[in-house]
Amino acid sequence: MSTDLLLALAVFSLVTSITPGPNNMMLLASGVNFGFTRTVPHILGVSLGHAFLVYCVGLGVGALLTAHPLAYTVLQIVGAAYLLYLSWRIATAGPLQSGDNPSARPLSFLGAAAFQWVNPKGVLIAVGAIGAYAPKEDYLVNIAVVAAAFGIVNLPCVSVWALFGTVLRRVLTDPRWVRVFNYGMALALAATVYPIVAGLLR
Repeated sequence: MSTDLLLALAVFSLVTSITPGPNNMMLLASGVNFGFTRTVPHILGVSLGHAFLVYCVGLGVGALLTAHPLAYTVLQIVGAAYLLYLSWRIATAGPLQSGDNPSARPLSFLGAAAFQWVNPKGVLIAVGAIGAYAPKEDYLVNIAVVAAAFGIVNLPCVSVWALFGTVLRRVLTDPRWVRVFNYGMALALAATVYPIVAGLLR
């Protein structure tokens, strides 16, 4: 892979990783409700899970979804349903949890990694990245480079959202404002379902 292509890939990874989306909104809410330390497994699940998804798309999952539109439709429906479930979890998170309070749990590493497979935005990004930045020459090496680049760039980007949530945690000391924040995040996450539903109804 040429240096120019690698630089373009890094910019693409940065833009798609740092901008608002389902993963970043969930990490922001998790930072507020659980603090940064308890959100670390969620962060790692997003970064490593998405990198693994990109690699698998390069190995043929993307071609499979393209060849079988019904499979992608099922993926969209499952993804939309899971996003609504996660929205409900955020809305009902309750008061802020201390770092040693196990009564409420942030999303686990495996849960966050699995979510990447039902996140239509993430799947489309993976398909686009492989199509644009993985030349056919030395293809297996190139898809590994693309996946690694996403993992490396994505990790600090999503961490910023969790850190921002942790900073907000210090401000949102009134339970009423915590509820307002959680309802707002839940509605914002639920709103990401609209493009999916609109696409299915077209």
